[in-house]
Amino acid sequence: MSPAPSSATPGPHNMFPPNSLRIRRIRFGEYDIETWYDAPFPEEYAAIPDGRLWMCEYCLKYMKSRFSAGRHQTKCKVRHPPGDEIYRDGRISIFEVDGRKNKIYCQNLCLLSKMFLDHKSLFYDVEPFLFYVMTETDDMGAHFVGYFSKEKLSMKNYNLSCIMTLPVRQRQGWGNLLIDFSYLLSKKEQRVGSPEKPLSALGAIGYKNYWTLSLMRCLQNAPPNPRLEGTVPSCASAIRLLTI
Repeated sequence: MSPAPSSATPGPHNMFPPNSLRIRRIRFGEYDIETWYDAPFPEEYAAIPDGRLWMCEYCLKYMKSRFSAGRHQTKCKVRHPPGDEIYRDGRISIFEVDGRKNKIYCQNLCLLSKMFLDHKSLFYDVEPFLFYVMTETDDMGAHFVGYFSKEKLSMKNYNLSCIMTLPVRQRQGWGNLLIDFSYLLSKKEQRVGSPEKPLSALGAIGYKNYWTLSLMRCLQNAPPNPRLEGTVPSCASAIRLLTI
């Protein structure tokens, strides 16, 4: 029996009874994951057996049945996201995926995230975006953990448009790592970045947690009686974001 998400998996399950959703769960790798919201899959997926969608965890192709998924598994040679691997630390990697060059993958990624994000509105117009996909690698391949996206050209210097960690991967620090990476990209680009607003409810929780930890680390390493202006800019940034 393959593992399934525990009852402690975060999410508004009580707000959306499973029977009200066209797709009530997805089979993703070794996990059966209950969905939280409807996603605009083609109409032919409105009445799939048991309300379960089968999805390849490597190429993100979605299918209607166990048979189709099994047949796909024997043929699919993909073992990691498309695009360039731009970060690696042991088993953890982050791939930069261009929405223009890998349109189908990115559209499927948006459909996947919509099943767990209430505010998600981008599905098909993925070309203006870059997607940063985090994976954890073992002998089988690079397993999807989560991702964030950002506009290639943002007039407001937004460094993150959407962020999602799989429910079975939440509460393990992956969201903080994704947020931290978005700021590292801004630093490399020599820009001051911030997430696109307004934040979703889960996004706001994630960012407050991230900046609380950042502020604690900053104050821990700060000199006695630090001043927020000038001497400890990261502390000042954390406080401003925590009070928004």
